Amino acid sequence: MDRRGFIKVVGGGVVLAAAGGLPGCSRGIPAGAIEAWRGPGQEADVRRWILGYAILAPHSHNLQSWLVDLSVPDEIALLCDPERLLPETDPFSRQIMMSHGTFLEVLDLAARERGLRADIALFPEGEFSPGKTERRPVARIRLAPDPTIARDPLFAQVLARRTSREPYEVRRPIPAEAVRAMGESVKPHAVSFGFAGADEPGRLARHREIASEAWKIELTTPRTILESYRWLRVGAAEIERHRDGLSLDDPFVVLMTKLGLFDRAKAPKPGDSAIAGQIKDFDAKVAATPGFLWMVTQGNDRKTQVNAGRAHVRVQLAATAHGLSMQPISQALQEYPEQRATHARIHELAGATPPGQTVQMWARVGYGPPQQPAPRRRRFRKKRPDEPVRTGACARPCLRRGRRRVLKIPVKGGRDRRRA
Repeated sequence: MDRRGFIKVVGGGVVLAAAGGLPGCSRGIPAGAIEAWRGPGQEADVRRWILGYAILAPHSHNLQSWLVDLSVPDEIALLCDPERLLPETDPFSRQIMMSHGTFLEVLDLAARERGLRADIALFPEGEFSPGKTERRPVARIRLAPDPTIARDPLFAQVLARRTSREPYEVRRPIPAEAVRAMGESVKPHAVSFGFAGADEPGRLARHREIASEAWKIELTTPRTILESYRWLRVGAAEIERHRDGLSLDDPFVVLMTKLGLFDRAKAPKPGDSAIAGQIKDFDAKVAATPGFLWMVTQGNDRKTQVNAGRAHVRVQLAATAHGLSMQPISQALQEYPEQRATHARIHELAGATPPGQTVQMWARVGYGPPQQPAPRRRRFRKKRPDEPVRTGACARPCLRRGRRRVLKIPVKGGRDRRRA
């Protein structure tokens, strides 16, 4: 949010000067909200140990829409929470399916660490239709000991992975060996990897221009900004309570919220100073970006989307291994009408010819400052003997399908918004 806008709305520096003394206005993510990043610790059931890493995968808008069913021994069924979707910015749930792919890839990396082979069957009861998610499993994973299974060195980066939305060191080019490592990392999956850096200034400028325009469209389209507001967690108390969505701990925004001057139920008016400040801030960050990467697939069916998500998290882990920061910028890839022109432009720039080819991931990359991890929802909480199993920050009862108990294993991810 733009601080100058707050000064104007609040009415001067007197109130702002008192902000530091108000409870809940200090900065920083609550320790409890990021406790999952210490790793799962000891677990009697190896599946829960594996899931303790899988929930650290990036997810669009940090929704953590993963559900798992552990009712069958040595098996994990992965489902999609229908209450955690993005119907405005992700109308066909392409990004949601990619976020299930990131979960599966980290799950596979963790299983390998325990000498287990994860046999992953995608959509075992039938693939979802193109326009919606369904209650059938996204994947069924069977775990089996395998002495020949090889560990993947990318697992070492799972706890260190971060999404950085800060300016990068624009004068520090990305080394060729890092670009090669990121490109090599996607080879297990059917995607093509592309990169544009400082040696292509014209192409780099076009990436920056499209990213800025797409961001502006999303912030100034009422229904899309309201969707982000729905998942916005302002201040330590909200972040701790929800442990999902888009965390915002700027003390000025916290103060605005406490004073009732930031209404998340209403879209900003045209020319809103806070939105103008966000656009200016993002433009500065895009200008301070020394490289962009992207991934293209042949086709865009549900399995392709899931596997593109698996490739995406591998690229981010490979970038982490080389000390690089990464921020997915998905706005121009989204399939709502206002983004139609930017969607076409980024596909043209990436050399992807629709409808046969699809740009599944686009991100800025560079050397950035250290970042805190994104909040993660509680996996379980203790329950009374007389109540059903409940999980997640909201502590709602688990879903039941026949005799199968579907445990909510939440996971979080943040704004590229968007993928934390």
